[in-house]
Amino acid sequence: MSAAAAIPKLLAGRYQLERVLGTGGMGVVYRARDLLHEALGDPCSYVALKLLGEAFVDSPDAHVLLYSEFALTRSLRHEHVVRLYAFEVDTAQQKAFFTMEWMQGMTLDRLLLECPQGLPWPELRPIARQLLDALGYCHQQGVLHGDVKPANIMLGEQGLRLFDFGLGHAEARSTAGLAGLDRNRLNAWTPTYAAPELLAGGSLTTRTDLYGAACVLYELAQGKRPAEHEPDQSLPCPRQWPRQCWPALRAALAADPERRSLCVEELREALGGRARRWFL
Repeated sequence: MSAAAAIPKLLAGRYQLERVLGTGGMGVVYRARDLLHEALGDPCSYVALKLLGEAFVDSPDAHVLLYSEFALTRSLRHEHVVRLYAFEVDTAQQKAFFTMEWMQGMTLDRLLLECPQGLPWPELRPIARQLLDALGYCHQQGVLHGDVKPANIMLGEQGLRLFDFGLGHAEARSTAGLAGLDRNRLNAWTPTYAAPELLAGGSLTTRTDLYGAACVLYELAQGKRPAEHEPDQSLPCPRQWPRQCWPALRAALAADPERRSLCVEELREALGGRARRWFL
């Protein structure tokens, strides 16, 4: 039986599932109608609803892992970070889930399919700024995203939203007693956007998030990903990326984390045209 066939159409007597919006390493996100808000006359009763994927439904700590993602993200309040609403459990059907804002738009992986040559700089620049603003805010709050890639970035009429913190981590998690995801249990990282030290078994850090964001920006500017076999020192400046901003992006793409000599906010600052030697 497929995961979709096993999912009930109505959860908690309130949320009517309509269609799948996307799938990730740990969960499936649906568009759902909030029937309570609809009955009360809310003109926009749609929410995005996340359930655990089929591979996790039988895990004894599955609901804890889902709540862990919700707890990690619920306190974030930024215009370019997805806003979470509530964590709920349908006890009759033994389904845990959480709801969040629903956006009309497309993820950046779909946008890249429509723009194989990359985006012109006037279109790319606001996307880059909003992504780096969102990620910088998360880092200021002590939250690491863990899986920055085009499929986890939505672009709509309201601007950009960074979402899916399922592989994320909070610096205060251990002191709060929250469960963490054992990444050895699944092939978590997307190799194209994961920093080399993560693939080698290293820890999640602000620099690994920076690397993922830099890979996304490179692909948006060049129309293709940085070549895995090519040393970062010899990467060409993307065709749609201003040369005066290239040293900062190249530093963020360094395979050696010690050579990523800037933070997310400094990469964002470089897009404003301030000259600085980011490279070593």
